[in-house]
Amino acid sequence: MHISVTPLRRVVKPQAVVMSESKPPTPTPGDTYKGWLFKWTNYIKGYQRRWFVLSNGLLSYYRTQAEMGHTCRGTINLATANIAVEDSCNFVISNGGAQTYHLKASSEVERQRWITALELAKAKAIHMQAESAQSGGCRNSEIQSTLRTLNSKVEDLATCNDLIVKHGSALQRSLSELEGIRAGADTGEKIRQVTERATLFRITSNAMINACRDFLSLAQTHSKRWQKALQTEREQRIRLEETLEQLAKQHNHLERAFRGATVLPPSFSNPALGSKGGVSGKGDASDEDDDNEFFDAMEDPAEFITVPADPKYHRLFSLFFTVSYIPLELEPVKQRRTRIPDKPNYYLNLWSIMKNCIGKELSKIPMPVNFNEPLSMLQRLSEDLEYYELLDKAAKCQSSLEQMCYVAAFTVSSYSTTVHRTGKPFNPLLGETFELDRLRECGYRSLCEQVSHHPPAAAHHAISEKGWTLRQEITLASKFRGKYLSIMPLGSIQCIFDKSKNHYSWKKVTTTVHNIIVGKLWIDQSGEIDVVNHKTGDRCHLKFAPYSYFSRDIPRKVTGVVTDKDGKAHYVLSGTWDEKMEFSRVMQSSKGENGTEGKQRTVYQTLKAKEIWRKNPLPEGAENMYYFSSLALTLNESEDGVAPTDSRRRPDQRLMEEGRWDEANAEKQRLEEKQRTVRREREREAVKTASTHQDNYQALWFEKTDDPVSGESLHVYKGGYWEAKEKGSWDMCPDIF
Repeated sequence: MHISVTPLRRVVKPQAVVMSESKPPTPTPGDTYKGWLFKWTNYIKGYQRRWFVLSNGLLSYYRTQAEMGHTCRGTINLATANIAVEDSCNFVISNGGAQTYHLKASSEVERQRWITALELAKAKAIHMQAESAQSGGCRNSEIQSTLRTLNSKVEDLATCNDLIVKHGSALQRSLSELEGIRAGADTGEKIRQVTERATLFRITSNAMINACRDFLSLAQTHSKRWQKALQTEREQRIRLEETLEQLAKQHNHLERAFRGATVLPPSFSNPALGSKGGVSGKGDASDEDDDNEFFDAMEDPAEFITVPADPKYHRLFSLFFTVSYIPLELEPVKQRRTRIPDKPNYYLNLWSIMKNCIGKELSKIPMPVNFNEPLSMLQRLSEDLEYYELLDKAAKCQSSLEQMCYVAAFTVSSYSTTVHRTGKPFNPLLGETFELDRLRECGYRSLCEQVSHHPPAAAHHAISEKGWTLRQEITLASKFRGKYLSIMPLGSIQCIFDKSKNHYSWKKVTTTVHNIIVGKLWIDQSGEIDVVNHKTGDRCHLKFAPYSYFSRDIPRKVTGVVTDKDGKAHYVLSGTWDEKMEFSRVMQSSKGENGTEGKQRTVYQTLKAKEIWRKNPLPEGAENMYYFSSLALTLNESEDGVAPTDSRRRPDQRLMEEGRWDEANAEKQRLEEKQRTVRREREREAVKTASTHQDNYQALWFEKTDDPVSGESLHVYKGGYWEAKEKGSWDMCPDIF
């Protein structure tokens, strides 16, 4: 994300900028300390103003205060750092060579405040580190001692148990003998034996009871302490996982930025610059300035890359930073829009248009933009990637059955964006395309192309750096039934994972728009989906229950069962397609009682359900923006470099988004008539060349092929688009707008 910040000129003294701000209070031990400092970046940009935060023994910095929530530029652990004062305003923090911050305060007083805060934080960090190590050793010694005591108690209990068994048996024999004797001289002797044995049994039993009490008391005492220690360890593990996740995100961001970096002109590596201090140890792998990011030659950029990267990138970094001084310019992540113009309130006599459409194929009937939303069907198809993280997680799964759960959740998630979307997307023109390049932000990019007009068919190809490929070809068939509109997607969706080579395929369910003529429009999804792993034979059967006023089930309910190739159930999925999905592992299954239809139901005994997907909240004001999601709001945003056939360049759609619906309707009619004219010309050419096909149109970026794994025939991306975009060469694209 690019944040615009006013750059500091070299002629402006940093002191004048910072001193104008209110002075922070003198730091006290344990406090979080924040403020602006000037940090040396490199010999191109010199000192740059950065926001520093000192907390929990860690000194971190950011370009702006706004970055604190998402992008940390670097962190030093003060427990292992050296703090040195250079002059009245400058000081240096280093952890032994890997990271070195050359910092400048606005004044000597301000520098002293920071030095005091840093020294206090360092002392506390060292103390906590030593205390943690000591407590860890003491805790280990204490645990060993407690375990020895408990073991001794267990041995006492075993001994008491043996004695109770022995004396109990003897007592029982004596009682039996006592019952069999007659009154006489032996009676007194037998009673004496019974009394002795009963006494021994009582003594042993009391010893057993006391030993049990001691053991229970000791176990209860240490149980609380161990539970507390376990909770502490769990919390530390959670914090560590969160820290690693944040560092991994930063690492991925920097890695993608490095791969997409543009090398500056060789003049910047002039040896003369080095003779003036260009290779001084003062520079370090710094953050970016307002427009560019530069890396200095001598310092290791480890302050940024805190998670080990692929060795090939280490070798590449080494090559760049030892051969010559070549700064890199890194393109900032684009700031995407968060609003579009509000939907105008246009009145339209719906019945006058729809009464002649009953039972007909709507794709062949010209419809005004009043029914539409300002997106094309290609853009709606790209919205399936709203929850791409599910496929990212699936790519990491070791188990194909667990991976199936994430793929199934992904298929359900694609319907969540439709719950309030009653507007019809624009029918794409033949040859129309749409690219969605989110490589820098999300690690994937996709391309759609309208490959057929009648029947309308769109091909989609998406590929991710996380190791998955998604491809689909969708043909929409729709019928107006009077009260409702049915939309039946035909075609197949496939997902292939690079590492496991698991190849999944599935189809979409039917979408129904209710209350077309009277009442408030509402949308329902119904039908069944079979997600199949063609490599392993695993299968997930998903059922989308149609909404019914008389049903006691929750609306928009989805259920599913994941089975292996032998039909054995391993996971159960449940939830709704508009809110969330959960999955739980099956421990046992059995046949239950017959259902209402006379079919025998299967009962699954499962572990506690876990949430696998939840819908993202809609942006503020979505009800006035066609109920678009945050992703949908960005899809029609103007973007440089896209193909001339891209949906963003479609004039009628652009006019509608701007609220100029009358002009949009006129432009829509012009484009449709232009398309019909081109089609008739193509058919005439086919007749002249004696072609066996009435329409010999060939898609530009996709080609029809038979998939050897699934056995299905679909349009597959053949390559060339992103190379053409890089060159800016679009000569092959047809003139469709």
